[in-house]
Amino acid sequence: MDIRNEQDATLSFRYSCREAVCGSCGVVLNGKAELSCRMILDALDTHVIVVEPLPNLEILKDLVVDMRPFWDALKSVGPFIVPDAGAPEKEFRIEEKEMAKIEQFTNCILCACCYSACPVVARDERYIGPIALAKLYRFIQDRRDVRPFADWRKTSTETGMWGCDTVFRCNEACPKEVRPADGIEALRMKFVLEKAKRFLRLKK
Repeated sequence: MDIRNEQDATLSFRYSCREAVCGSCGVVLNGKAELSCRMILDALDTHVIVVEPLPNLEILKDLVVDMRPFWDALKSVGPFIVPDAGAPEKEFRIEEKEMAKIEQFTNCILCACCYSACPVVARDERYIGPIALAKLYRFIQDRRDVRPFADWRKTSTETGMWGCDTVFRCNEACPKEVRPADGIEALRMKFVLEKAKRFLRLKK
């Protein structure tokens, strides 16, 4: 902001909350994806600070990237609870121990740092990326979600849950410790178990 205010008024970048909760200001600082608003420059071990736009997304101007592929990937998995047709008489309560299993995935602030760090996205733009799959797992694990298996089975492809190389760069890049790769692994396991259950039913 000092550079824009004092040296170059044309410099473009995104920011909003300045409290590390909105996810707008994701950039690469000295080779690592970060939320620029939370980075304390004095904490860096160098006087040379290189700021770059997030990779894996088209650069629109300076540090501003086109987030549409990220949003489209997220939208493709239906990142919301699919409720039962009948509304409950009271609120649909969930035990804390149930929420604890998926709580880490609710902490995502959609900054796209994981998407930008993903080597699979880098080589295949069709891959929907880490957080979309982790979000899918978060919702199908929610007891309030009743989406049919056929809906999320669509991600059982090389550009979906089986595309991940499990190198965990998304976990390293996430500023909120969401660990998207954990969600992908859990999603794979849930898919295999569900397929096995259905196979056994057919055998009977």
